[in-house]
Amino acid sequence: MIGRCLRSVEFADARIVLDSGSTDRTVEIARACGARVETATDWPGFGPQKNRALALAETDWVLSLDADEWLGAEAAAEVRDAIGRGAPEAYELPRRSRFCGRVVRHCGWSPDYVCRLFRRGKARFSNDLVHERLIVDGPTGRLKHPIDHDSIESWADAEDKIARYAEAAAQQMAARGRRGAPLGALLHGWGAFVKTLVLRAGVLDGATGWQVAEYNRRYAEAKWRRLAELTRATKPQRN
Repeated sequence: MIGRCLRSVEFADARIVLDSGSTDRTVEIARACGARVETATDWPGFGPQKNRALALAETDWVLSLDADEWLGAEAAAEVRDAIGRGAPEAYELPRRSRFCGRVVRHCGWSPDYVCRLFRRGKARFSNDLVHERLIVDGPTGRLKHPIDHDSIESWADAEDKIARYAEAAAQQMAARGRRGAPLGALLHGWGAFVKTLVLRAGVLDGATGWQVAEYNRRYAEAKWRRLAELTRATKPQRN
């Protein structure tokens, strides 16, 4: 994935990859693509990690992409044009996500505008461990052509992402004083399923919509179940 991502932004004056101890060929592939690779010895969460990467940038404008994202030719041309115009301070781009290779057109995944192109010094990422967002100081515009996104490649990928994201999200909620219970985890899970399939029209995506709803159910249940465990672990013991 990282090679596809980096090749899609060959027009950039600099391409920076911040690696936190990966054990695959990420560093090798990134360097072969001509990217500047820096390493960190820990993983502080998505928001803090992206701010670390942002601190390495020296260009006037920054485009932030995850490894599983890339720009098509039209999106790349539009980004270059937006930078040339120079205003506003940041731009949102629509994101076209795929689940197991199929584009998801409903389920709350589309339209999905994400703010990723911004003038350096005018924005920073929130310090959230997961589901971070860009905080912009100034007006934000919108571009037309999408960032492409392989959100989930397979069910094995889905299970791995559920485990990692649920743990981070539960830790984040616990730190903010949220509490959970086992029954609540089940209710949140099935609530996410119904919301995705019915309220967000996932049924119109057919079998893919059903899969996304099931993924959202498993993630929500895992997140709240882990929060319930953290709640129980911090509950004062009676003498």
